Amino acid sequence: MALKVTQTRSSIGTKPKQRGTLRALGLRGIGKTNVVPDRPEIRGMIARVPHLITVEDVDDALLDKDAAS
Repeated sequence: MALKVTQTRSSIGTKPKQRGTLRALGLRGIGKTNVVPDRPEIRGMIARVPHLITVEDVDDALLDKDAAS
C-alpha cells in the first residue's frame, strides 16, 4: 500500500519543523503531490502536518505499472 500526499495549504507562517516535514515528504508547494510508502515513519510525519496536506490511499499495482512505463 502507498499513500498519495498533496500539499493543500502554504507553509508560510508555519514552524520550521513543519516546513522540514513537508520537505521530507517531498512536497515543495501548494498543489504538489508525492506518492510515499505506507510505513509508520511516514504516518508519523503526516500526523505532524495534517492541516497542510490531504492523503489518499493508492494501490501498489498502479505504482508498479507506472514505474514500468
